[in-house]
Amino acid sequence: MTRVRRLRVGQSRSAVALLALVSLVILAASIVIALGIGPVRVPPADVLTVVARRLHLVAGHGVSVLDDEIVWQLRLPRIVAAVAVGAGLAQCGCVLQSLTRNDLADPYLLGVSSGAAVGAVCALVLGWALSEVPGRYSVAVSAFVGAIAALAIVLALATGRSGELPAGRTILAGVAVGQLCGAFTSFVVMVFGPRDGARAVLAWTLGSFSGARSGDAILLTVVVGIAVVGLTWCAPLLDAFAFGDVSARSLGVDVRTVRWALLVATALLTAATVAVVGPIGFVGLVVPHVVRLLVGPAHRTLLPLAAVCGGILMLWSDTAARTLGAGQEIPVGVVTAIVGTPVLVVLLRRQARRT
Repeated sequence: MTRVRRLRVGQSRSAVALLALVSLVILAASIVIALGIGPVRVPPADVLTVVARRLHLVAGHGVSVLDDEIVWQLRLPRIVAAVAVGAGLAQCGCVLQSLTRNDLADPYLLGVSSGAAVGAVCALVLGWALSEVPGRYSVAVSAFVGAIAALAIVLALATGRSGELPAGRTILAGVAVGQLCGAFTSFVVMVFGPRDGARAVLAWTLGSFSGARSGDAILLTVVVGIAVVGLTWCAPLLDAFAFGDVSARSLGVDVRTVRWALLVATALLTAATVAVVGPIGFVGLVVPHVVRLLVGPAHRTLLPLAAVCGGILMLWSDTAARTLGAGQEIPVGVVTAIVGTPVLVVLLRRQARRT
């Protein structure tokens, strides 16, 4: 009996390892292919030559100066930022769905995106921005400040006298703050915003990687990389929440401290992504559910694989957003909604058949 059990565990681990390897190969291939897609087509061989030459892996020029600039300076920062944001949002979705035991939890559960929208509106419409911040970063900094302020209000409303942070009360506080921030944003745009200002706010709220630069890509990659490692290290703690707080306490988990730390960490990660590219929905909601169907609920495998799958989804969503429109870029949030909604419907119907 023990031998059979070990054999099954070995097979499952091999299957997960194979799935992870396949996902990484798909991600790498997707990056190479997406770097060549656009108004100017670049063959995959030339893409690899550009990257290898820029990384000083090969000598010589092999490709035109135009292809080099398109691949390395224009498309690569945007693609790297898209992969990083997709990975980060998928991670946050996994963590929040586990902590709250709510299948509908997503990275914007704590009102972070709504608070960021308030900050962005203040910068875009009212002109309230820090004078010390360069113009290109003024909206991002204002959005980050708004996101952190909204998070602080949600935590203050949800925290009890004992310092506990119940999941239900936290969700309600996030909904309340999100509604208030949404009302403020609409009021400012309607009363004070010119037409071009309203259009700019709408474009920001749907998300876009068009303004991503190499500095943004590096920052997001570092932040998300640290988050993936840190959250994966916390996987046993997240597994302990599977059957509720009482079960977690019986396993020796300091529920209050862990919930506080993980909620704040995921909110900060979400705030960083929203500040740079705006709120992008469905990735953090759908990807965790799909990956759970493939590898199960164990977070040690769920979190890294969700990061890879989230990066793939966001990469191709952004590629579609910048190439499918006739002379105009489609907001990436529209693409993720078009892709994510059918997947969510399928998951709901599958769950309904089981109950």
